[in-house]
Amino acid sequence: MSTLDWIVLGLFCVALIGIVIWVIAKKDKNTTDYFLAGRDATWIAIGASIFASNIGSEHLVGLAGAGAESGMAMAHWEMHGWMILMLGWLFVPFYSRSKVFTMPEFLERRYNPQARSFLSIISLVSYVLTKVAVTVYAGGVVFKDVFDIEYITAFGYNIDFFWISAIGLVVLTGIYTTFGGMKAVLYTSVLQTPILLIGSLAVLVLGLIKVGGWGEMMEICRANVTVHGDSMTSLMRSPKDLDFPWTGVILGSAIIGFWYWCTDQFIVQRVLSGRDMKQARRGTIFGAYLKLTPVFIFLIPGMIAFALNQKGLITLSSNDAAFSTMVKELLPIGFKGVVIGGILAALMSSLASLFNSSAMLFTIDFYQKHKPNESDKHYVIVGRVATVVIVLLGILWIPVMKGIGKVLYEYLQDVQSLLAPGIAAVFLLGIVSKKTTPAAGLWGLIIGFTLGMTRLALNIFGLEEGNLLYAVFLSHNWLHYEIYLFIVVIITMIIISYFTKRKDPETIVGLTMGSATAAQRAETRESYNYWDIINSIIIITIILVFYAYFW
Repeated sequence: MSTLDWIVLGLFCVALIGIVIWVIAKKDKNTTDYFLAGRDATWIAIGASIFASNIGSEHLVGLAGAGAESGMAMAHWEMHGWMILMLGWLFVPFYSRSKVFTMPEFLERRYNPQARSFLSIISLVSYVLTKVAVTVYAGGVVFKDVFDIEYITAFGYNIDFFWISAIGLVVLTGIYTTFGGMKAVLYTSVLQTPILLIGSLAVLVLGLIKVGGWGEMMEICRANVTVHGDSMTSLMRSPKDLDFPWTGVILGSAIIGFWYWCTDQFIVQRVLSGRDMKQARRGTIFGAYLKLTPVFIFLIPGMIAFALNQKGLITLSSNDAAFSTMVKELLPIGFKGVVIGGILAALMSSLASLFNSSAMLFTIDFYQKHKPNESDKHYVIVGRVATVVIVLLGILWIPVMKGIGKVLYEYLQDVQSLLAPGIAAVFLLGIVSKKTTPAAGLWGLIIGFTLGMTRLALNIFGLEEGNLLYAVFLSHNWLHYEIYLFIVVIITMIIISYFTKRKDPETIVGLTMGSATAAQRAETRESYNYWDIINSIIIITIILVFYAYFW
Protein backbone atom coordinates (compact mmCIF):
# COMPACT_ATOMS: atom_id res chain seq x y z
CA MET A 1 0.00 0.00 0.00
CA SER A 2 1.05 3.60 -0.55
CA THR A 3 1.76 6.14 2.17
CA LEU A 4 -1.59 7.83 1.50
CA ASP A 5 -3.41 4.50 1.95
CA TRP A 6 -1.73 3.99 5.31
CA ILE A 7 -2.68 7.55 6.36
CA VAL A 8 -6.35 6.95 5.43
CA LEU A 9 -6.36 3.63 7.28
CA GLY A 10 -4.74 5.32 10.28
CA LEU A 11 -7.41 8.05 10.35
CA PHE A 12 -10.12 5.38 10.41
CA CYS A 13 -8.42 3.64 13.34
CA VAL A 14 -8.10 6.96 15.21
CA ALA A 15 -11.83 7.63 14.74
CA LEU A 16 -12.61 4.11 15.95
CA ILE A 17 -10.44 4.55 19.05
CA GLY A 18 -12.10 7.91 19.74
CA ILE A 19 -15.59 6.35 19.72
CA VAL A 20 -14.49 3.51 22.02
CA ILE A 21 -12.88 5.95 24.49
CA TRP A 22 -16.07 8.04 24.49
CA VAL A 23 -18.17 4.93 25.17
CA ILE A 24 -15.86 3.76 27.98
CA ALA A 25 -16.02 7.23 29.55
CA LYS A 26 -19.82 6.91 29.81
CA LYS A 27 -19.30 3.78 31.99
CA ASP A 28 -21.68 0.84 32.14
CA LYS A 29 -23.79 0.94 35.29
CA ASN A 30 -24.93 -2.68 35.16
CA THR A 31 -25.37 -5.74 32.92
CA THR A 32 -28.23 -4.06 31.02
CA ASP A 33 -25.86 -1.24 30.07
CA TYR A 34 -23.04 -3.61 29.13
CA PHE A 35 -25.03 -6.21 27.18
CA LEU A 36 -27.93 -4.14 25.79
CA ALA A 37 -26.57 -0.57 25.78
CA GLY A 38 -29.04 0.36 28.54
CA ARG A 39 -31.95 -0.48 26.19
CA ASP A 40 -31.67 3.06 24.83
CA ALA A 41 -30.54 2.55 21.21
CA THR A 42 -32.21 4.51 18.39
CA TRP A 43 -33.28 3.18 14.99
CA ILE A 44 -30.14 4.43 13.22
CA ALA A 45 -27.81 2.64 15.63
CA ILE A 46 -29.95 -0.53 15.58
CA GLY A 47 -30.20 -0.69 11.77
CA ALA A 48 -26.51 0.09 11.25
CA SER A 49 -25.54 -2.51 13.83
CA ILE A 50 -27.80 -5.17 12.26
CA PHE A 51 -26.11 -4.54 8.91
CA ALA A 52 -22.55 -4.22 10.20
CA SER A 53 -22.89 -7.29 12.40
CA ASN A 54 -24.22 -9.34 9.48
CA ILE A 55 -21.73 -8.04 6.91
CA GLY A 56 -18.61 -9.77 8.05
CA SER A 57 -16.03 -12.05 6.59
CA GLU A 58 -18.58 -14.36 5.00
CA HIS A 59 -19.45 -11.48 2.65
CA LEU A 60 -16.06 -9.87 2.07
CA VAL A 61 -14.47 -13.22 1.36
CA GLY A 62 -17.25 -15.79 1.08
CA LEU A 63 -20.00 -13.98 -0.85
CA ALA A 64 -17.57 -12.52 -3.37
CA GLY A 65 -16.04 -15.99 -3.66
CA ALA A 66 -19.49 -17.50 -4.21
CA GLY A 67 -20.11 -14.90 -6.93
CA ALA A 68 -16.89 -15.93 -8.68
CA GLU A 69 -17.71 -19.62 -8.21
CA SER A 70 -21.43 -19.93 -8.98
CA GLY A 71 -22.73 -16.44 -9.80
CA MET A 72 -26.23 -15.62 -8.60
CA ALA A 73 -26.88 -19.00 -6.94
CA MET A 74 -26.26 -17.69 -3.40
CA ALA A 75 -28.13 -14.39 -3.92
CA HIS A 76 -31.29 -15.84 -2.31
CA TRP A 77 -29.62 -15.62 1.10
CA GLU A 78 -28.78 -11.95 0.53
CA MET A 79 -32.26 -10.84 -0.54
CA HIS A 80 -33.61 -11.48 2.95
CA GLY A 81 -34.61 -7.91 3.68
CA TRP A 82 -38.17 -9.23 3.93
CA MET A 83 -37.02 -11.50 6.78
CA ILE A 84 -35.68 -8.49 8.69
CA LEU A 85 -39.09 -6.87 8.16
CA MET A 86 -40.65 -10.02 9.65
CA LEU A 87 -38.41 -9.55 12.69
CA GLY A 88 -39.67 -5.97 13.05
CA TRP A 89 -43.35 -6.44 12.33
CA LEU A 90 -44.03 -9.91 13.75
CA PHE A 91 -41.44 -10.65 16.43
CA VAL A 92 -40.48 -7.28 17.92
CA PRO A 93 -43.80 -6.96 19.83
CA PHE A 94 -43.30 -10.39 21.47
CA TYR A 95 -39.65 -9.74 22.31
CA SER A 96 -40.31 -6.21 23.60
CA ARG A 97 -43.11 -7.38 25.90
CA SER A 98 -40.99 -10.17 27.36
CA LYS A 99 -38.16 -7.78 28.43
CA VAL A 100 -35.67 -10.63 28.07
CA PHE A 101 -31.90 -10.34 27.60
CA THR A 102 -31.49 -13.43 25.40
CA MET A 103 -33.39 -15.67 23.02
CA PRO A 104 -32.90 -18.71 25.28
CA GLU A 105 -34.47 -16.66 28.08
CA PHE A 106 -37.47 -16.06 25.82
CA LEU A 107 -37.80 -19.82 25.28
CA GLU A 108 -37.82 -20.31 29.05
CA ARG A 109 -40.72 -17.87 29.30
CA ARG A 110 -42.55 -19.64 26.47
CA TYR A 111 -41.60 -23.27 27.23
CA ASN A 112 -39.39 -24.25 30.18
CA PRO A 113 -35.87 -23.85 31.68
CA GLN A 114 -34.61 -26.96 29.88
CA ALA A 115 -35.43 -25.43 26.48
CA ARG A 116 -33.52 -22.32 27.51
CA SER A 117 -30.40 -24.27 28.47
CA PHE A 118 -30.43 -26.40 25.33
CA LEU A 119 -30.82 -23.40 23.00
CA SER A 120 -27.88 -21.74 24.78
CA ILE A 121 -25.77 -24.81 24.06
CA ILE A 122 -26.83 -24.86 20.39
CA SER A 123 -26.13 -21.13 20.04
CA LEU A 124 -22.64 -21.39 21.53
CA VAL A 125 -21.85 -24.40 19.33
CA SER A 126 -23.04 -22.46 16.27
CA TYR A 127 -20.74 -19.56 17.18
CA VAL A 128 -17.76 -21.92 17.29
CA LEU A 129 -18.64 -23.75 14.04
CA THR A 130 -19.63 -20.71 12.00
CA LYS A 131 -19.14 -17.17 13.23
CA VAL A 132 -15.79 -17.43 15.05
CA ALA A 133 -14.11 -19.87 12.67
CA VAL A 134 -15.39 -18.17 9.51
CA THR A 135 -14.60 -14.60 10.60
CA VAL A 136 -11.11 -15.35 11.90
CA TYR A 137 -10.25 -17.50 8.86
CA ALA A 138 -11.49 -14.86 6.43
CA GLY A 139 -9.61 -12.09 8.24
CA GLY A 140 -6.41 -14.04 7.76
CA VAL A 141 -7.15 -14.68 4.05
CA VAL A 142 -8.02 -11.04 3.28
CA PHE A 143 -5.10 -9.35 4.99
CA LYS A 144 -2.57 -11.89 3.76
CA ASP A 145 -3.72 -11.23 0.21
CA VAL A 146 -4.13 -7.44 0.47
CA PHE A 147 -0.78 -6.81 2.18
CA ASP A 148 0.87 -9.47 -0.05
CA ILE A 149 2.88 -10.93 2.85
CA GLU A 150 3.45 -14.68 3.00
CA TYR A 151 5.56 -15.05 6.14
CA ILE A 152 7.08 -12.99 8.92
CA THR A 153 10.32 -14.21 10.48
CA ALA A 154 10.45 -14.05 14.28
CA PHE A 155 12.69 -15.85 16.76
CA GLY A 156 14.18 -17.88 13.92
CA TYR A 157 10.80 -19.16 12.66
CA ASN A 158 8.81 -18.31 9.53
CA ILE A 159 5.31 -17.57 10.80
CA ASP A 160 2.46 -17.66 8.28
CA PHE A 161 1.05 -14.11 8.01
CA PHE A 162 -2.43 -15.68 7.82
CA TRP A 163 -2.26 -16.56 11.53
CA ILE A 164 -0.65 -13.26 12.53
CA SER A 165 -3.41 -11.20 10.89
CA ALA A 166 -6.17 -13.54 12.10
CA ILE A 167 -5.07 -13.53 15.74
CA GLY A 168 -4.31 -9.80 15.59
CA LEU A 169 -7.90 -9.17 14.43
CA VAL A 170 -9.25 -11.16 17.39
CA VAL A 171 -7.09 -9.34 19.93
CA LEU A 172 -7.82 -5.86 18.59
CA THR A 173 -11.57 -6.44 18.45
CA GLY A 174 -11.61 -8.19 21.80
CA ILE A 175 -10.02 -5.22 23.53
CA TYR A 176 -12.58 -2.64 22.44
CA THR A 177 -15.55 -4.98 22.89
CA THR A 178 -14.40 -6.09 26.34
CA PHE A 179 -14.13 -2.55 27.62
CA GLY A 180 -16.96 -0.94 25.67
CA GLY A 181 -19.66 -3.63 25.70
CA MET A 182 -22.79 -3.33 23.54
CA LYS A 183 -22.50 0.44 23.26
CA ALA A 184 -19.10 0.08 21.61
CA VAL A 185 -20.59 -2.42 19.15
CA LEU A 186 -23.53 -0.14 18.29
CA TYR A 187 -21.73 3.17 17.97
CA THR A 188 -18.69 1.88 16.09
CA SER A 189 -21.15 0.32 13.63
CA VAL A 190 -22.45 3.81 12.82
CA LEU A 191 -18.89 4.71 11.72
CA GLN A 192 -18.11 1.39 10.05
CA THR A 193 -21.25 1.01 7.91
CA PRO A 194 -20.79 4.09 5.64
CA ILE A 195 -17.06 3.38 5.23
CA LEU A 196 -17.81 -0.20 4.22
CA LEU A 197 -20.49 0.90 1.74
CA ILE A 198 -18.32 3.63 0.15
CA GLY A 199 -15.30 1.37 -0.21
CA SER A 200 -17.28 -1.56 -1.63
CA LEU A 201 -19.13 0.68 -4.11
CA ALA A 202 -15.73 1.87 -5.34
CA VAL A 203 -14.73 -1.75 -6.02
CA LEU A 204 -18.02 -2.35 -7.88
CA VAL A 205 -17.77 0.75 -10.09
CA LEU A 206 -14.06 0.41 -10.93
CA GLY A 207 -14.51 -3.31 -11.58
CA LEU A 208 -17.35 -2.66 -14.04
CA ILE A 209 -15.27 -0.01 -15.82
CA LYS A 210 -12.30 -2.38 -16.04
CA VAL A 211 -14.33 -5.31 -17.41
CA GLY A 212 -16.10 -3.16 -20.00
CA GLY A 213 -19.45 -2.45 -18.38
CA TRP A 214 -22.47 -4.32 -17.05
CA GLY A 215 -23.37 -5.88 -20.40
CA GLU A 216 -19.88 -7.29 -20.92
CA MET A 217 -19.82 -8.79 -17.44
CA MET A 218 -23.26 -10.38 -17.89
CA GLU A 219 -22.32 -11.78 -21.31
CA ILE A 220 -19.17 -13.47 -19.97
CA CYS A 221 -21.04 -14.90 -16.96
CA ARG A 222 -23.95 -16.12 -19.12
CA ALA A 223 -21.43 -18.06 -21.22
CA ASN A 224 -20.46 -20.12 -18.16
CA VAL A 225 -23.23 -22.74 -18.23
CA THR A 226 -23.74 -25.75 -15.96
CA VAL A 227 -24.39 -29.26 -17.27
CA HIS A 228 -28.11 -28.62 -16.68
CA GLY A 229 -28.15 -25.47 -18.83
CA ASP A 230 -28.12 -22.81 -16.07
CA SER A 231 -25.80 -19.82 -16.43
CA MET A 232 -24.01 -17.92 -13.66
CA THR A 233 -26.63 -15.16 -13.93
CA SER A 234 -29.56 -17.48 -13.15
CA LEU A 235 -31.21 -17.28 -9.73
CA MET A 236 -33.34 -20.36 -10.36
CA ARG A 237 -31.39 -23.53 -11.13
CA SER A 238 -32.54 -26.90 -12.42
CA PRO A 239 -34.07 -29.28 -9.84
CA LYS A 240 -31.25 -31.67 -10.84
CA ASP A 241 -28.54 -29.15 -9.87
CA LEU A 242 -26.30 -30.83 -7.29
CA ASP A 243 -25.81 -27.70 -5.17
CA PHE A 244 -28.64 -25.18 -5.73
CA PRO A 245 -31.83 -26.83 -7.06
CA TRP A 246 -34.77 -24.43 -7.08
CA THR A 247 -36.80 -27.09 -5.26
CA GLY A 248 -34.53 -26.65 -2.28
CA VAL A 249 -33.23 -23.11 -2.47
CA ILE A 250 -36.52 -21.21 -2.02
CA LEU A 251 -37.70 -22.81 1.22
CA GLY A 252 -34.21 -23.84 2.34
CA SER A 253 -32.81 -20.30 2.26
CA ALA A 254 -36.00 -19.04 3.98
CA ILE A 255 -35.57 -21.49 6.89
CA ILE A 256 -31.98 -20.33 7.42
CA GLY A 257 -33.07 -16.72 7.06
CA PHE A 258 -35.90 -17.14 9.56
CA TRP A 259 -33.55 -18.67 12.13
CA TYR A 260 -30.81 -16.10 11.59
CA TRP A 261 -32.83 -12.88 11.33
CA CYS A 262 -35.73 -13.61 13.68
CA THR A 263 -34.38 -15.90 16.41
CA ASP A 264 -30.57 -15.75 16.57
CA GLN A 265 -29.09 -13.89 19.54
CA PHE A 266 -26.37 -12.48 17.28
CA ILE A 267 -28.92 -10.35 15.37
CA VAL A 268 -31.89 -10.03 17.74
CA GLN A 269 -29.70 -8.59 20.50
CA ARG A 270 -29.50 -5.38 18.45
CA VAL A 271 -33.32 -5.13 18.51
CA LEU A 272 -33.50 -5.91 22.24
CA SER A 273 -31.30 -2.87 22.86
CA GLY A 274 -33.94 -0.54 21.36
CA ARG A 275 -35.35 2.37 23.35
CA ASP A 276 -38.89 1.21 22.62
CA MET A 277 -40.90 -0.83 20.14
CA LYS A 278 -41.00 2.01 17.60
CA GLN A 279 -37.22 2.44 17.54
CA ALA A 280 -36.69 -1.33 17.36
CA ARG A 281 -39.05 -1.76 14.39
CA ARG A 282 -37.68 1.25 12.51
CA GLY A 283 -34.20 -0.12 13.13
CA THR A 284 -35.22 -3.34 11.35
CA ILE A 285 -36.68 -1.35 8.42
CA PHE A 286 -33.42 0.61 8.10
CA GLY A 287 -31.48 -2.66 8.40
CA ALA A 288 -33.66 -4.21 5.66
CA TYR A 289 -32.81 -1.34 3.31
CA LEU A 290 -29.10 -1.86 3.99
CA LYS A 291 -29.48 -5.62 3.49
CA LEU A 292 -30.43 -5.00 -0.15
CA THR A 293 -26.86 -3.87 -0.91
CA PRO A 294 -24.61 -6.97 -0.35
CA VAL A 295 -25.58 -8.61 -3.64
CA PHE A 296 -24.37 -5.51 -5.48
CA ILE A 297 -21.29 -4.65 -3.42
CA PHE A 298 -19.98 -8.17 -2.74
CA LEU A 299 -21.57 -10.91 -4.89
CA ILE A 300 -21.57 -9.01 -8.20
CA PRO A 301 -17.93 -7.90 -7.66
CA GLY A 302 -17.20 -11.63 -7.37
CA MET A 303 -18.83 -12.14 -10.79
CA ILE A 304 -16.82 -9.19 -12.11
CA ALA A 305 -13.64 -10.84 -10.78
CA PHE A 306 -14.60 -14.03 -12.66
CA ALA A 307 -15.08 -12.01 -15.86
CA LEU A 308 -11.78 -10.15 -15.40
CA ASN A 309 -10.03 -13.45 -14.79
CA GLN A 310 -11.58 -14.89 -17.98
CA LYS A 311 -10.30 -11.88 -19.94
CA GLY A 312 -6.81 -12.24 -18.41
CA LEU A 313 -6.96 -8.82 -16.72
CA ILE A 314 -6.44 -10.22 -13.21
CA THR A 315 -5.34 -13.58 -11.82
CA LEU A 316 -7.39 -15.25 -9.09
CA SER A 317 -5.41 -17.54 -6.78
CA SER A 318 -8.75 -18.88 -5.50
CA ASN A 319 -12.42 -17.88 -5.65
CA ASP A 320 -12.33 -16.75 -2.02
CA ALA A 321 -9.61 -14.25 -2.98
CA ALA A 322 -11.91 -12.47 -5.47
CA PHE A 323 -12.71 -9.36 -3.41
CA SER A 324 -9.23 -8.81 -1.94
CA THR A 325 -7.63 -9.32 -5.39
CA MET A 326 -9.83 -6.60 -6.86
CA VAL A 327 -8.94 -4.27 -4.00
CA LYS A 328 -5.27 -4.89 -4.60
CA GLU A 329 -5.37 -4.67 -8.41
CA LEU A 330 -8.00 -2.05 -9.26
CA LEU A 331 -8.22 0.65 -6.61
CA PRO A 332 -6.28 3.94 -6.93
CA ILE A 333 -4.03 5.36 -4.21
CA GLY A 334 -6.07 6.53 -1.22
CA PHE A 335 -9.17 4.50 -2.02
CA LYS A 336 -7.36 1.31 -1.18
CA GLY A 337 -6.94 2.59 2.37
CA VAL A 338 -10.67 3.36 2.55
CA VAL A 339 -11.64 -0.12 1.38
CA ILE A 340 -9.18 -1.86 3.70
CA GLY A 341 -10.65 0.26 6.49
CA GLY A 342 -14.08 -1.01 5.42
CA ILE A 343 -12.84 -4.59 5.41
CA LEU A 344 -11.35 -4.13 8.87
CA ALA A 345 -14.61 -2.49 9.97
CA ALA A 346 -16.75 -5.39 8.78
CA LEU A 347 -14.55 -8.05 10.31
CA MET A 348 -14.27 -6.21 13.62
CA SER A 349 -17.98 -5.42 13.82
CA SER A 350 -18.91 -9.04 13.13
CA LEU A 351 -16.48 -10.30 15.75
CA ALA A 352 -17.47 -7.61 18.26
CA SER A 353 -21.13 -8.59 17.98
CA LEU A 354 -20.15 -12.21 18.41
CA PHE A 355 -18.07 -11.47 21.51
CA ASN A 356 -20.88 -9.54 23.15
CA SER A 357 -23.57 -12.10 22.26
CA SER A 358 -21.57 -15.14 23.39
CA ALA A 359 -20.61 -13.45 26.65
CA MET A 360 -24.25 -12.65 27.28
CA LEU A 361 -25.48 -16.16 26.46
CA PHE A 362 -23.07 -17.91 28.77
CA THR A 363 -23.36 -15.41 31.61
CA ILE A 364 -27.14 -14.93 31.65
CA ASP A 365 -28.28 -18.42 30.63
CA PHE A 366 -25.75 -20.59 32.46
CA TYR A 367 -23.62 -18.90 35.07
CA GLN A 368 -26.21 -16.58 36.61
CA LYS A 369 -28.66 -19.47 37.06
CA HIS A 370 -26.14 -21.29 39.27
CA LYS A 371 -24.78 -18.18 41.02
CA PRO A 372 -27.67 -15.72 41.08
CA ASN A 373 -26.46 -13.39 43.81
CA GLU A 374 -23.16 -12.13 42.41
CA SER A 375 -22.48 -8.49 41.50
CA ASP A 376 -22.99 -7.10 38.00
CA LYS A 377 -19.23 -6.52 37.73
CA HIS A 378 -18.63 -10.20 38.48
CA TYR A 379 -21.02 -11.31 35.71
CA VAL A 380 -19.33 -9.00 33.18
CA ILE A 381 -15.92 -10.54 34.02
CA VAL A 382 -17.33 -14.08 33.64
CA GLY A 383 -18.75 -13.14 30.24
CA ARG A 384 -15.37 -11.89 29.07
CA VAL A 385 -13.66 -15.13 30.11
CA ALA A 386 -16.35 -17.21 28.36
CA THR A 387 -15.80 -15.24 25.16
CA VAL A 388 -12.08 -15.98 25.19
CA VAL A 389 -12.79 -19.73 25.48
CA ILE A 390 -15.31 -19.65 22.61
CA VAL A 391 -12.86 -17.78 20.37
CA LEU A 392 -10.09 -20.30 21.10
CA LEU A 393 -12.41 -23.19 20.20
CA GLY A 394 -13.36 -21.41 16.97
CA ILE A 395 -9.70 -20.99 16.03
CA LEU A 396 -9.07 -24.70 16.68
CA TRP A 397 -11.98 -25.52 14.34
CA ILE A 398 -10.46 -23.59 11.39
CA PRO A 399 -8.30 -26.49 10.10
CA VAL A 400 -11.38 -28.77 10.08
CA MET A 401 -13.41 -26.11 8.26
CA LYS A 402 -10.69 -25.67 5.63
CA GLY A 403 -10.53 -29.45 5.20
CA ILE A 404 -14.19 -29.64 4.16
CA GLY A 405 -13.05 -27.97 0.94
CA LYS A 406 -15.98 -25.65 0.14
CA VAL A 407 -16.05 -22.00 -0.82
CA LEU A 408 -16.36 -20.14 2.49
CA TYR A 409 -19.92 -18.88 1.96
CA GLU A 410 -21.12 -22.33 0.90
CA TYR A 411 -19.53 -23.86 4.01
CA LEU A 412 -21.28 -21.28 6.19
CA GLN A 413 -24.73 -21.86 4.70
CA ASP A 414 -24.22 -25.64 4.73
CA VAL A 415 -23.52 -25.70 8.48
CA GLN A 416 -26.30 -23.21 9.19
CA SER A 417 -28.73 -25.42 7.26
CA LEU A 418 -28.06 -28.11 9.89
CA LEU A 419 -28.51 -25.78 12.87
CA ALA A 420 -31.49 -23.73 11.67
CA PRO A 421 -34.45 -26.14 11.18
CA GLY A 422 -34.96 -27.20 14.81
CA ILE A 423 -34.64 -23.68 16.23
CA ALA A 424 -36.82 -22.14 13.51
CA ALA A 425 -39.56 -24.73 14.09
CA VAL A 426 -39.54 -24.24 17.87
CA PHE A 427 -39.82 -20.44 17.67
CA LEU A 428 -42.39 -20.52 14.89
CA LEU A 429 -44.78 -22.97 16.57
CA GLY A 430 -44.15 -21.38 19.96
CA ILE A 431 -45.32 -17.97 18.81
CA VAL A 432 -47.98 -19.04 16.30
CA SER A 433 -49.81 -21.43 18.64
CA LYS A 434 -50.35 -21.44 22.38
CA LYS A 435 -51.15 -25.17 22.05
CA THR A 436 -47.47 -26.02 21.56
CA THR A 437 -46.34 -27.59 24.83
CA PRO A 438 -43.08 -27.22 26.80
CA ALA A 439 -42.17 -30.86 26.10
CA ALA A 440 -42.66 -30.28 22.37
CA GLY A 441 -40.41 -27.22 22.45
CA LEU A 442 -37.58 -29.05 24.22
CA TRP A 443 -37.77 -32.16 22.02
CA GLY A 444 -37.97 -30.04 18.87
CA LEU A 445 -34.60 -28.52 19.76
CA ILE A 446 -33.06 -31.87 20.71
CA ILE A 447 -34.23 -33.72 17.57
CA GLY A 448 -33.31 -30.91 15.19
CA PHE A 449 -29.83 -30.46 16.67
CA THR A 450 -29.08 -34.20 16.87
CA LEU A 451 -30.09 -34.98 13.29
CA GLY A 452 -28.26 -31.90 12.00
CA MET A 453 -25.00 -32.61 13.81
CA THR A 454 -25.15 -36.27 12.75
CA ARG A 455 -25.00 -35.24 9.10
CA LEU A 456 -22.15 -32.79 9.83
CA ALA A 457 -20.13 -35.47 11.64
CA LEU A 458 -20.66 -38.00 8.85
CA ASN A 459 -19.61 -35.36 6.30
CA ILE A 460 -16.38 -34.64 8.18
CA PHE A 461 -15.36 -38.24 8.83
CA GLY A 462 -16.63 -39.56 5.49
CA LEU A 463 -18.96 -42.44 4.77
CA GLU A 464 -19.05 -44.88 1.86
CA GLU A 465 -22.14 -45.05 -0.32
CA GLY A 466 -24.41 -48.04 -0.18
CA ASN A 467 -25.30 -48.31 3.52
CA LEU A 468 -28.35 -47.14 5.46
CA LEU A 469 -26.64 -44.23 7.24
CA TYR A 470 -25.49 -42.80 3.92
CA ALA A 471 -28.95 -43.20 2.40
CA VAL A 472 -30.62 -41.42 5.33
CA PHE A 473 -28.13 -38.64 6.08
CA LEU A 474 -25.85 -37.99 3.10
CA SER A 475 -27.60 -39.03 -0.11
CA HIS A 476 -29.84 -35.93 -0.18
CA ASN A 477 -28.93 -32.46 -1.43
CA TRP A 478 -28.06 -30.23 1.55
CA LEU A 479 -31.06 -27.96 0.99
CA HIS A 480 -33.48 -30.86 0.61
CA TYR A 481 -32.11 -32.41 3.82
CA GLU A 482 -32.69 -29.11 5.62
CA ILE A 483 -36.32 -28.99 4.46
CA TYR A 484 -36.92 -32.63 5.44
CA LEU A 485 -35.43 -31.92 8.87
CA PHE A 486 -37.65 -28.86 9.34
CA ILE A 487 -40.77 -30.87 8.43
CA VAL A 488 -39.76 -33.75 10.72
CA VAL A 489 -39.35 -31.37 13.68
CA ILE A 490 -42.67 -29.62 12.98
CA ILE A 491 -44.60 -32.91 12.77
CA THR A 492 -42.87 -34.29 15.87
CA MET A 493 -43.71 -31.17 17.88
CA ILE A 494 -47.37 -31.31 16.84
CA ILE A 495 -47.61 -34.98 17.88
CA ILE A 496 -45.85 -34.39 21.21
CA SER A 497 -48.08 -31.37 21.91
CA TYR A 498 -51.14 -33.59 21.43
CA PHE A 499 -50.02 -35.98 24.18
CA THR A 500 -48.36 -33.63 26.70
CA LYS A 501 -49.51 -30.89 29.05
CA ARG A 502 -49.80 -27.30 27.85
CA LYS A 503 -48.23 -24.40 29.67
CA ASP A 504 -50.53 -22.37 31.93
CA PRO A 505 -52.06 -19.71 29.59
CA GLU A 506 -51.62 -17.03 32.26
CA THR A 507 -47.83 -17.41 32.12
CA ILE A 508 -47.57 -16.80 28.36
CA VAL A 509 -49.89 -13.82 27.96
CA GLY A 510 -48.46 -11.61 25.21
CA LEU A 511 -45.92 -14.24 24.10
CA THR A 512 -48.10 -15.99 21.50
CA MET A 513 -50.47 -14.86 18.77
CA GLY A 514 -53.91 -14.17 20.11
CA SER A 515 -52.80 -13.98 23.75
CA ALA A 516 -51.95 -10.27 23.89
CA THR A 517 -54.05 -8.06 26.14
CA ALA A 518 -55.97 -5.06 24.80
CA ALA A 519 -53.32 -2.72 26.23
CA GLN A 520 -50.51 -4.69 24.57
CA ARG A 521 -52.27 -4.61 21.20
CA ALA A 522 -52.83 -0.86 21.55
CA GLU A 523 -49.13 -0.34 22.34
CA THR A 524 -48.18 -2.26 19.18
CA ARG A 525 -50.55 -0.20 17.00
CA GLU A 526 -49.14 3.06 18.36
CA SER A 527 -45.55 1.99 17.58
CA TYR A 528 -45.80 2.51 13.81
CA ASN A 529 -47.29 4.88 11.24
CA TYR A 530 -47.94 4.91 7.49
CA TRP A 531 -44.30 5.81 6.70
CA ASP A 532 -43.17 2.54 8.29
CA ILE A 533 -45.67 0.67 6.10
CA ILE A 534 -44.67 2.55 2.92
CA ASN A 535 -40.96 1.89 3.46
CA SER A 536 -41.65 -1.79 4.09
CA ILE A 537 -43.62 -2.02 0.82
CA ILE A 538 -40.76 -0.31 -1.06
CA ILE A 539 -38.27 -2.90 0.25
CA ILE A 540 -40.48 -5.83 -0.79
CA THR A 541 -41.00 -4.26 -4.24
CA ILE A 542 -37.24 -3.93 -4.79
CA ILE A 543 -36.78 -7.61 -3.89
CA LEU A 544 -39.52 -8.69 -6.33
CA VAL A 545 -37.97 -6.61 -9.14
CA PHE A 546 -34.57 -8.19 -8.44
CA TYR A 547 -36.06 -11.69 -8.70
CA ALA A 548 -37.86 -10.79 -11.93
CA TYR A 549 -34.61 -9.49 -13.52
CA PHE A 550 -32.37 -12.42 -12.58
CA TRP A 551 -34.97 -15.21 -12.69
